[in-house]
Amino acid sequence: MSIRDEFATRNFSIYGQWLGILSMILCFALGIANFFNLFHFLLIIFAIICLISSFVILFLEVPLLLRICPTSSTFDAAIRRISSNYMRAAAYAIMAIIQYLSIIVTPSSLIAAAIVLTFTAICYALAGLKGQAFVGSKTLGGHGVAQMII
Repeated sequence: MSIRDEFATRNFSIYGQWLGILSMILCFALGIANFFNLFHFLLIIFAIICLISSFVILFLEVPLLLRICPTSSTFDAAIRRISSNYMRAAAYAIMAIIQYLSIIVTPSSLIAAAIVLTFTAICYALAGLKGQAFVGSKTLGGHGVAQMII
């Protein structure tokens, strides 16, 4: 199944997963960019949280990495606990709220990460509300890819 076929299924969890990858890239880039802010120490803390969020999203959206990367069993259990659409929506909403709180310190580019995280949370929430099962993209190491490697 190609990416085009996956998007044609109209499953919001697929949209959420791809928006999650976009969120990860944005969180990583904007976290690094705002890390070097010399004028607002609190913004540096939000940038570090944004960087940490990018790595959490990476393991959340690319399940194959949990099998190949040496991580602790508690981290694996925490990531596996966020498996339903509602749990993913809640996780992304929490990450978005944290980044929205960075506006209190000073307006910055972290707002872009917060907006994309919000859209990702909305997609997962819509998938849950519509009763759509979580479907992982095969391109990102979803169902069946891990078994093909072993």
